[in-house]
Amino acid sequence: MTAGPLAPAAGAADPAAVVFTPLATGRPVRKPAARGGPADPVRGLMHRHRELCERAVDPLEIAAGLEAYGMTDRTAARFRHRDVFSLAEELYARAPRGAHAPARPARAADARARWAGRAGRGGWAVLVMLPGAVCVLTLLGLDHSGGQRQLALALAGALALSGALSACLRRGPLRADDRRTVPAAGLSAYWLLAYLLCGDGLLDQLVGGGPDGPWPATLTPLAALSCAVAPAAWCAHLFSVRARRRLHHSRGLADFTARARPLLLTLVGLYAAVLTGLVALAGRYLGEGGAPAHAAAVGTLLFLARLLTVHGFPGPAATGLVTACAVEALACASVLAGRLPGAGLLAVPVTDLVQAWGAGAVPALACGGAALGLLAHAALVLSRASAHT
Repeated sequence: MTAGPLAPAAGAADPAAVVFTPLATGRPVRKPAARGGPADPVRGLMHRHRELCERAVDPLEIAAGLEAYGMTDRTAARFRHRDVFSLAEELYARAPRGAHAPARPARAADARARWAGRAGRGGWAVLVMLPGAVCVLTLLGLDHSGGQRQLALALAGALALSGALSACLRRGPLRADDRRTVPAAGLSAYWLLAYLLCGDGLLDQLVGGGPDGPWPATLTPLAALSCAVAPAAWCAHLFSVRARRRLHHSRGLADFTARARPLLLTLVGLYAAVLTGLVALAGRYLGEGGAPAHAAAVGTLLFLARLLTVHGFPGPAATGLVTACAVEALACASVLAGRLPGAGLLAVPVTDLVQAWGAGAVPALACGGAALGLLAHAALVLSRASAHT
């Protein structure tokens, strides 16, 4: 029987590469085999991140999720897209959504979106001024009272100030999800504030051979930090709002990083400058010497730690706070350990530093170094899209 115009050659082993013998030439021509790999690579990616694509409320959330999984613009090119944002737009458009889609859990970004509006802003804008007002009223009352009445007023003011600070941390730009907080961070913050209040006096007496009695407490740094809650909240608000705005106008992860990182550094510098000015004003009003560098370092460290916690990085924030506390405690312990026989060298570094620059130099270096470490980490992680969705 004669073959047709196109007949498959006998013995073709690969069904995907069948040999045909054209009748005109009589020479076999092999059909190119199909290329390996999926014809639609985006479908496989959507299957792997199905829950992310179905729960997302906009393409930016998918882009942030892909970035958190380690995808870059170069990786997106393997899926035939110029960047992660364009890939996220296709995934968002193709993801199935319907009445049976799983309920979307509440996220910290949703809470931030609620207080970012005008109605929410009016509430927290007044609330963040409450710690400063409580502290100022308490100081005025202490100036016009004495004896047991002064002690009772100081205790009442401390409780009121603690309640006002807790309210500021539960609402507004400084609010963080309870699941994102670390207990060690709260204990470390109380230690830093207590050391700021009376730690310099204790260290000064330890270096001088004491303690010989009650060491003096300085109210200037605490008053400045209480008034600095308002600028801290506004700087956190500006960073959150402007970073998300830059995220909407960016066309790539590298583009967003280049826009977000200078914003972070500018706002942190602005807060540090405002805090330093408040410390100087409080010292002038109260007539106390104190150490402005110590108070500015503590305030900046607490601000960076809270900013990292708000955006989902409580672990590094707690590490920075605990490190500063450990250095302060180790400085006092080394002076005491230097009194043991044969261990005098242990107290030499701290003693020389205190005699040259004052007792406030030790916590200023401890908190300043921790703040620089947190700033470097914040510049890395808070310039990612995943930190703002």
